[in-house]
Amino acid sequence: METFIYNLCIFILILYSVACGPTQPAIAENTPDPKDSSPEAYNVALLIMDGVYNTELTAPYDIFQHTIFREGIKPMRVFTVANTTEVITTFEGMRILPDYNYLEGDIPPIDILVVPSAEHHLDTDLEDEAMLNFVRKTSENAQFVTSHCDGAFVLAKTGILEGHASTTFPSDVDAYRQMFPQLEVHENVLFVHDGKFITSAGGAKSFEAALYLCEYLYGKQVAESLAQGLVIDWDLSTVPHLVVDADL
Repeated sequence: METFIYNLCIFILILYSVACGPTQPAIAENTPDPKDSSPEAYNVALLIMDGVYNTELTAPYDIFQHTIFREGIKPMRVFTVANTTEVITTFEGMRILPDYNYLEGDIPPIDILVVPSAEHHLDTDLEDEAMLNFVRKTSENAQFVTSHCDGAFVLAKTGILEGHASTTFPSDVDAYRQMFPQLEVHENVLFVHDGKFITSAGGAKSFEAALYLCEYLYGKQVAESLAQGLVIDWDLSTVPHLVVDADL
């Protein structure tokens, strides 16, 4: 009898482990794979590092990622890049595992580069030559290079903003002008679009800059749909912005 009960318990445990064991996370069938470099989607890379600010990262990530759920457009494949594939810790403490290590070079072609703000974008990050070289090199072939908040300091430090208008976090505009006196810097706007570069004031207004790029690429109806999906009031005509040159 004891042997029967023991075997029965083992059998029940096996059934439980099969029913409740770990499973692979479900992946939406329409989620583009960044390793697929076909022209059917834009590859969008978000540059992250320790101290990156949550909002400037998640705002464009959310807007761009949701394009995969809109029909009839060329959607965006969104992924993160860093100088490591180990865990990155944001300024607010969120832990993120990067998708690619740009130091290893095995990264899909990047159509749109997003540089969110990070804690040390006004000091030590501007001494990171490997990171600056990655941004500089990526900019050569990217269709768009965007920054949020103090991410503009990184773009400016690489030299790629020479001859282009830009903006940054409102309270850092003076520091931005002092550090890069040769640049055309604008304030009292949420974002500036000049050529392939879009720089934004950052914070929660990073959503607006991301929606603007979507409206530029996909039209007003798609941008409004993306905004509605994230419960954002979107009307470009009411957003303070500057378009210097959008003829790409």
